[in-house]
Amino acid sequence: MKTYIPSAAAIERKWYVVDATDKTLGRLASEVANVLRGKNKPIYTPFLDCGDYVIVINASKIKVTGKKMTDKIYFKHTGWIGNAKYATLREMLEKKPCKVIEHAVKGMLPGGSLGDQMGKKLYVYEGAEYKQVAQKPEKLEF
Repeated sequence: MKTYIPSAAAIERKWYVVDATDKTLGRLASEVANVLRGKNKPIYTPFLDCGDYVIVINASKIKVTGKKMTDKIYFKHTGWIGNAKYATLREMLEKKPCKVIEHAVKGMLPGGSLGDQMGKKLYVYEGAEYKQVAQKPEKLEF
């Protein structure tokens, strides 16, 4: 018996739209990461990128539980001495709500170039409008 490994031509990629309105951040991110990795397909292979494209809309309407709005801290360092930047989840949702979902999803993808490939298939929009209408994405419910 031989193991089936799909070739690049055999991988069929679809487009999905996910509405983030009133969805919990971590649960939404884990489901989106599974679709980006291709774990929802029978041809899933851990070392290949066989996932689909995902568009997340209404990123500003995401919800979290507990005291994460004030206690969750995002850290960024510019590389200059003393230039560490800190922001709470509430500040990030006000300024850059798309970055919150991207950060959560990319943390659930594998590291290295394979994870970078998968992360490039994620599109996050603050409102309900998105640019990829020509691809005719299907609505995905979790």
